Amino acid sequence: MDVCLRVIPVDRVDRGTQRIRLGRGLMTTLMLGLGSPVLVVWSEGSCLCTAWPRHDLVDGFIQMDMKCCCPNLIVNKVVPTSLILSTPVITPRPDIHPRPICSPLTDRLGPGPGSSLTPVSCPKLKSIRVTVVVQSVEFKKITPSGFIHELVKDMLKGMYVYEKHVVGVAEYDTDINMIVIESLNTESIVTGLVTSKTGIEITGTMTLRHYKGQLQDQPRVPLGGLEEVSACLREMLRLPLLYPGTLCSLGLSCPRGVLLAGPPGVGKTLLVRCLVAEVGASLVTVRGPEVVGSRPGESEERLRAVFSQARAVAEEGPCVLFLDELDSLCPRRTGSSAPENRLVAQLLTLMDGMEKSERFVIVGATNQPDSLDPALRRPGRFDREVVIGAPTVQQRFSILSALCEAMPVCASVDLTELAKRTTGYVGADLNALCREAAMLAIRSNTQGSEMQTITMDNFLSALKIVLPSCLRSSVGQTDLPAVAWAQIGGLEEVKLKLQQCIEWPMRYPEAFVRLGLSRTRGVLLYGPPGCAKTTLVRAAATSSHCSFLSVSGADLYSPYVGDSEKALAQLFRQARACAPSILFLDEIDSLIGCRSEGNATQSAQTRLLSVLLNELDGVGFRTLERRGPGKILQAEGVEERHLQEQLEYQEVCNREVMIVAATNRPDTLDSALLRPGRLDQMIYVPPPDLQARISILRVCTQRMPLSDDVCLEELAGQTENYSGADLENLCKEAALLTLQESMDASSIKHQHFFQSLQGMTPSLSTQQLKTYKKLFR
Repeated sequence: MDVCLRVIPVDRVDRGTQRIRLGRGLMTTLMLGLGSPVLVVWSEGSCLCTAWPRHDLVDGFIQMDMKCCCPNLIVNKVVPTSLILSTPVITPRPDIHPRPICSPLTDRLGPGPGSSLTPVSCPKLKSIRVTVVVQSVEFKKITPSGFIHELVKDMLKGMYVYEKHVVGVAEYDTDINMIVIESLNTESIVTGLVTSKTGIEITGTMTLRHYKGQLQDQPRVPLGGLEEVSACLREMLRLPLLYPGTLCSLGLSCPRGVLLAGPPGVGKTLLVRCLVAEVGASLVTVRGPEVVGSRPGESEERLRAVFSQARAVAEEGPCVLFLDELDSLCPRRTGSSAPENRLVAQLLTLMDGMEKSERFVIVGATNQPDSLDPALRRPGRFDREVVIGAPTVQQRFSILSALCEAMPVCASVDLTELAKRTTGYVGADLNALCREAAMLAIRSNTQGSEMQTITMDNFLSALKIVLPSCLRSSVGQTDLPAVAWAQIGGLEEVKLKLQQCIEWPMRYPEAFVRLGLSRTRGVLLYGPPGCAKTTLVRAAATSSHCSFLSVSGADLYSPYVGDSEKALAQLFRQARACAPSILFLDEIDSLIGCRSEGNATQSAQTRLLSVLLNELDGVGFRTLERRGPGKILQAEGVEERHLQEQLEYQEVCNREVMIVAATNRPDTLDSALLRPGRLDQMIYVPPPDLQARISILRVCTQRMPLSDDVCLEELAGQTENYSGADLENLCKEAALLTLQESMDASSIKHQHFFQSLQGMTPSLSTQQLKTYKKLFR
């Protein structure tokens, strides 16, 4: 049978006395005498009190003064509203010394299971170890340690204490706020009575702010894919903050700064917050625009105030000063006397003025490290630079696994396939992807049931809505219409070669690694106009599910010298960020051209060609574009290891950008562009032969209602030297002729095709085709 006890506020005379007022029946049941120590346990924590009868001797109500209780109760001032006690729990057990119970604070303050009132034995203690929590740093500095020791001894005399509990002493009207009982004299007991003969050892003194910061239950945020980066940064924070004496004994100076560089959304800020909480340090966060002021000298004054705040927090314990968006705070200095120059000089002076005794480290974060002033990026200021690149396919799998862990995901969801399809997505993009998939699942739930699961279709639909952030402002981003291989008639040999170059490295990466093959760097499609060169590239991008960027001369050329080359280099950087990707250069002959004696060596085409050759050779690769860790954590289990190997093969074979160029004038291209290692494969896209023309006509007339007298084979035989575009135009003209005769026509007859054929001429000539066949042979 359960007994419910209602908790009512304590009387004024009992405040700070450690008393618990009980009814006469309950005290009799527990065989408690006046002042007997009792341990009260409930779902939120525990409290050690001394039993006293209620003034009205009524059962069913209790009043307790939580002078010695769990840290979270006294800091957050949590008081239960009622206690539910089971009958077997209400038994006298004076010989039991229970271990301390410090349950984490929950949101529910009402009654919970596991509540108990247990009499405990509290012998006189010979010695205890405590930590003193004071109100301010000034009191800690100016007050002698002997005076604090005497105060603590007087405050604890005559009190029953519990190991790892906190004794509140705020009623004494001193700067000592509370006393933490670290340990008792022996390991066999956890409760005891402090007397005048008890020896008290103060292990440390800290401020109330620092103590509350240590008690805060930091939510465990999964850092999927950032294991190696977090290990490196953890080492940089632990050494100077927790073990400064070790470095000084070796004659080394403590590292003072760490610079985090990476594209937006990779998790720089989240990583710093999680690691600072893990190390147990305080975090002072400052964003660059918050410091900049309008008045002269205001920015420098705010920056000095930030460092003063960090020094004050560092006196209480380890501290990390986090400068987010550092590039807006300290840009590269120019020759003029701009306000930014004074702000950079002030930051350099403050960083150089940091003493060895100051226990705080500066962590800066930026997504534009090249725009920072070079004076910041030297040892002694920012000692180490940690690059967090765009996540690899393995890291994306880890991020998706961490995000979907708390989501009701259907068993049919293939996270491996999602990781392969989300090329270029950073952590913020993947978070938005999961959120959008959940929203789609909610909208599609027509039954209105509370239990909803997210399916693979929801994720695939969300992929069409949430695009990678690195491509949202890209020059070559295009809305690629889905094109299947079956929609292209004929050209089977060309399709096979494109599949070998683009699809096979993504589908069979193990075979490529096993045979020592590397992915083709570039492909050149050449042939007469209208033979589906652009459509073939779109079909390859659709079937491989990789990012597709297309650029033309209008996107690159600029009247300003150097802008075109910068745009092309930026295009390659964005393509590498979302690799594996296809960068399609249509009509490359008009974009690049050929270097010759007749052309000006300083023309825009020549400069673009030089940039393109450097990018193809990998010269334009920057440190910030580093992808993935240098080592892979070992997975557990055979299936997990096999999956990890597949993802590793996928990343190794597809980390580069595939360049696909198309032209109908290959003879005008520069010879340096056509060598192996740049454009490895040169694929001739011929005009359709008889069987190909039949296939093209079937594809073009698939949605057209044809009459029974239409013979596509006969039409294909009469369309010699017709390209695919010509055949598509032929079918359109036949349909228009049908509507010209009657708007109510239900089918297209053979005579309409014949009339359309009579009014058309093939766009290709025999001499032109002979010229293409002679090239590169």
